[in-house]
Amino acid sequence: MVHRDIPVLETERLVLRAPEPEDYPDFKATFSSYRSRFMGGPLNAYEAWMLYAAEIGHWEIRGFGMWMIHLKDTDETVGMAGGWYPAKWPEREIAWIIWPDRAGKGYALEATHAVRAYYYDNGWNGAVSYIDPKNLDSIRLAERLGAKKDPTAPSIDGHDAVYRHPSPAQLVNSQLAHGIEMEISHYSDPLFKPKGWAID
Repeated sequence: MVHRDIPVLETERLVLRAPEPEDYPDFKATFSSYRSRFMGGPLNAYEAWMLYAAEIGHWEIRGFGMWMIHLKDTDETVGMAGGWYPAKWPEREIAWIIWPDRAGKGYALEATHAVRAYYYDNGWNGAVSYIDPKNLDSIRLAERLGAKKDPTAPSIDGHDAVYRHPSPAQLVNSQLAHGIEMEISHYSDPLFKPKGWAID
């Protein structure tokens, strides 16, 4: 059952849909694993359940939230991406997480680029991402999206780095936007074999 009137976003390889009960096992497995160490984890079963309930409830409270990322060709989930703005968050955040066995295929870049475009088309003037300074994969992804570290911005708890995304006006017909789309198209090419670090 789809919750509320949460929109469905589509990209070349992905479908982003509302989180549903059947998606919970993958979410629990990831947030119970070492993969979630930069996002408050690993969590026990109760904590994972409460966080997943919060993901769904966030849509009701804020009117926006995190989508579950599905592969178009198989419908399996590979992670989550979307907006996040719980109580006491200084600013609206664009966040993401990819399941451990799905990293390095460009899914986070493709999903987050679509998420940001959707929010910018629907009234957001900007966004930040709160990232643990040791989370090098997420820092690299934020930078590929054009986000820059903002040392003057308030953090959540003083231990996270704030990466500020370019504004809608900065992205329109920009070299950055074209570069992101080109990189996504490379990942969509079955012959493309990325070298170096396996980044999201």
